[in-house]
Amino acid sequence: MARLYSILAKDAPMVFQERFKLETSGHRDMQDISSRVSEIIQRSSIQTGTAHIFNVGSTGVIAAIEFEPGLAGDLPAILDQLIPPSTSYGHERAWNDGNGHSHLQSTWLGPELTIPVENGRPVLGTWQQVIHLECDIKPRSRSVVVTVHGE
Repeated sequence: MARLYSILAKDAPMVFQERFKLETSGHRDMQDISSRVSEIIQRSSIQTGTAHIFNVGSTGVIAAIEFEPGLAGDLPAILDQLIPPSTSYGHERAWNDGNGHSHLQSTWLGPELTIPVENGRPVLGTWQQVIHLECDIKPRSRSVVVTVHGE
């Protein structure tokens, strides 16, 4: 039985996980985190698989976009048009903390992204970067977890 386990363990896919901290300036702050994700993938030694990137917290977004000044302004502006700051949200009536729209905006886009890993590198298009978008109304210290699965 022990021998079977060692054979299975030897051939089992690997999992590598690492966190990094990210300081934001508050609502609408978008940062390119592609290089940090790429460095973690390289440290994992995984050649083929997937990388899952997750923002810990309910008002931050992880996404893929072309990170350039126009889109870095457009995306948060569109979110503010679709889900504007307002005192009419139930969250505002319950907590009066000014960030009901922040929770809704981040839920709309989501706190996570999964990308393929090929030859030990993230598979991204030429004009595609992994970003973090802050939806909260104040500066935050974020924790981002990157989990790499594969072999």
